[in-house]
Amino acid sequence: MSFSNVSRLEEPQDRRNTRWYAVRVRSRFESTTSMAFRERGLLAFNPTYWSSRQWSDRVQKVEMPLFPGYVFCRFEASNLLPVLSSPGVVHVVSAGNCPIPVDDHEIEAVRSICQSGLPVAIAAPVVLGQRVVVVRGPLMGVEGTVIRIKEAHRLVASISLLQRAVSVELESAWIAPTEEAVFKKSPESRLPVMQLGPGRVIGRQAS
Repeated sequence: MSFSNVSRLEEPQDRRNTRWYAVRVRSRFESTTSMAFRERGLLAFNPTYWSSRQWSDRVQKVEMPLFPGYVFCRFEASNLLPVLSSPGVVHVVSAGNCPIPVDDHEIEAVRSICQSGLPVAIAAPVVLGQRVVVVRGPLMGVEGTVIRIKEAHRLVASISLLQRAVSVELESAWIAPTEEAVFKKSPESRLPVMQLGPGRVIGRQAS
């Protein structure tokens, strides 16, 4: 199976009082619901990938959601009506009557993977494993968990709220344990990586 990736996420003009939330949608409504959110002025994220499917007489690429049955939407928790009344919406993932926000750095990690141009695959949720930060390449600054598959390194970025994860294969030289990454230099830029938060590089300084 061949994977390439597509990201549908636009930068919001105003993020005050808004958070990301996971919205449960009807089967195969991910794209329809995302479009409805945007038409209502809401920020939506529906990460997808291209999968090569073998038919009887041909191979066809099919766009598939990375998180089937879910769309991510940024909104104010006190204003649920535009979300719940959108086509295909089943409910917002909540604890009781309180929607549970998804951490911004998890959304950004998935977005970075989708925009990296690297082959993407659906991964099983990872509970145990080493936390690392990417110090080189197109995903520099993204933090995640690394597992070994047939001697290859794969970074796993997960949405913990949904117990779902996606993975991308990286060169082993591109990653470093988080505790060692603060002053690890990138040979391309010769600038130290300033790792000051989970999954975020918020500044660099010349050596």
